[in-house]
Amino acid sequence: MPQVTKDRQPPLAAIICIALLIAICFPSASLAKAANENRVELSMINLPGRTTTSLNGLWEVIIDPFDAGKGSWIALYQDRKPESDSDFVEYGFDGGPRLHVPGDFNSQMPELAYYEGTLWYKRQFEYTPSDKRLFVHFGAINYRASIYLNGEFLGEHEGGFTPFQIELTDRVIKGENSLIVRANNERIRDGIPGLGFDWFNYGGITRDVDLVETPATYIKDYKIQLKRGDLGTIAGWVQLDGANLRQTIRLSIPEAGIDKTFRTDSKGRAEINLPAELALWSPENPKLYDVQIASATDSTREKIGFRTIEVEGKEILLNGQPIFLRGINIHEEIPQRKGRAFSEADAQMLLGWAKELNSNFVRLSHYPHNEHMVRLADELGLLVWSEVPVYQHIDFASPVIQRKMDLMIREMISRDKNRSSVIIWSAANETYPSPERNAAIARLSQLVRSLDSTRLVAQASNTFEYHDDRTEITDAAFEHFDLVAINQYFGWYRPWPEQPGVMKWVSDFDKPLIISEFGGEALLGSTAEPKHAAHSWSEEYHEDIHIQQVKMFDSMPELRGVVPWILVDFRSPTRMHPVHQQGWNRKGLLSDRGLKKKAWYIMRDYYDRVQKDWEAREHTP
Repeated sequence: MPQVTKDRQPPLAAIICIALLIAICFPSASLAKAANENRVELSMINLPGRTTTSLNGLWEVIIDPFDAGKGSWIALYQDRKPESDSDFVEYGFDGGPRLHVPGDFNSQMPELAYYEGTLWYKRQFEYTPSDKRLFVHFGAINYRASIYLNGEFLGEHEGGFTPFQIELTDRVIKGENSLIVRANNERIRDGIPGLGFDWFNYGGITRDVDLVETPATYIKDYKIQLKRGDLGTIAGWVQLDGANLRQTIRLSIPEAGIDKTFRTDSKGRAEINLPAELALWSPENPKLYDVQIASATDSTREKIGFRTIEVEGKEILLNGQPIFLRGINIHEEIPQRKGRAFSEADAQMLLGWAKELNSNFVRLSHYPHNEHMVRLADELGLLVWSEVPVYQHIDFASPVIQRKMDLMIREMISRDKNRSSVIIWSAANETYPSPERNAAIARLSQLVRSLDSTRLVAQASNTFEYHDDRTEITDAAFEHFDLVAINQYFGWYRPWPEQPGVMKWVSDFDKPLIISEFGGEALLGSTAEPKHAAHSWSEEYHEDIHIQQVKMFDSMPELRGVVPWILVDFRSPTRMHPVHQQGWNRKGLLSDRGLKKKAWYIMRDYYDRVQKDWEAREHTP
């Protein structure tokens, strides 16, 4: 056998192969250095009040299942073209597929139906630089995004349901510019949500993309809302961004006779506090005012409603008056096209169904929905629960996870803090008690309150125990929240422990109780037998679950809201029954074609009755 010596060198071919493999699989040193210079920032608010150019439309795409394009060998982000007769490039956007933006890629090409991986998007735009600043704003990209302009890395963002922006001012060139986005929707262990979740993992640029022009110093952010617990005082702030930070801010609400000025400090922030007589926003009267904000260098305006939301003992108080939440859970999906909801028309459909059910409250599950949803909720008078996807099986002890949760909370609240419809910020759904989880949840609730003290803070929990006719709420984390919100599936995942009409809910928390999820599954028109059995997936069994739930609700004097799961059947790869599910969660009150199941009418009749009962209560001396 040949002797192996310490100084023997590997063949040159092996060295070249290894080098090529490293180059393909890993970014170059220069790209790695650029990656540390992440230009992604928290988004400015109120894009409708800005000077924008939409980049929505058809984008050229390259499907990259091995994610090879991010390395320096292929370097898709450089969008190279052959420069000589002997030169060639083994990729190209020209002549390839094109996809609609906004829109998930899974529903646009059959071969991408269940794809989880990387897609590269390209869009060109013309621009003439001026004294204005220029930003590119993404409503959301699921789940990880890397942004390049003219071959240069600009930044990256993680999180599939919140907006972000990048300033292009000193990177854009005169004439044609090439914007390239790497979008990757692979599920990852330290993602939020993590590896497993009960909805479809739609990938791509799923929300609007805009170029935004601003003055050199612009109004980046503001909060204009009623002071907590005070129906007669507007409190908030305005934040400038730029070099000229000391300015006079003018706040005008012409219909309310308000026209006041304030001065920013050295950091560009002006605190606002002033008396106001306003018609209060409510589901019965969703009044919105034209609010105008101006500085010496910039101005913006938007429609804002004014209301207060508080809890007092077991009551939820809207504008100081008790309210019962007639709710419905909604996923951001249009089932008829098997795709992510993203447009104003989509919002009209989903929230129109909620109004038809006689709901006054929607839980936007289990992540922040697109901005069209919350703005339309403002107009329609629908109260909103908004939630980050901190969902089951999260590694709460991980510092990485904690940073990601914090950022998502900040991005959610930043975008929607002026929406009168949003009354609840939710930090989690169905996470399981442990010392690490309890500490993390407590910290998240504190973070939410530090960012916005004018709304309620909640989590939804399925941690409870039952003994005979007593159901005991045992999740200690409710100590940190304003509501006790329980997900329970009596009659489906759990048998009824007792007759629904005699069950008692026991809690150590003197807080309002909401049933935030309940229901079961039914395939519209199922003819399977026996219809009284859960395994038939019959409408009759589904209907009876809701009948029994209503009986229980009627025996719960402490109840202040119910939220059926869910408005409409939605896609979920974890639902694998070959006949009744076929990749769909069938718990909707509506089918995947938007048709009403029998349980729809049970809930609508219940909401009609509850509305009359609470209206009579309001008029009782």
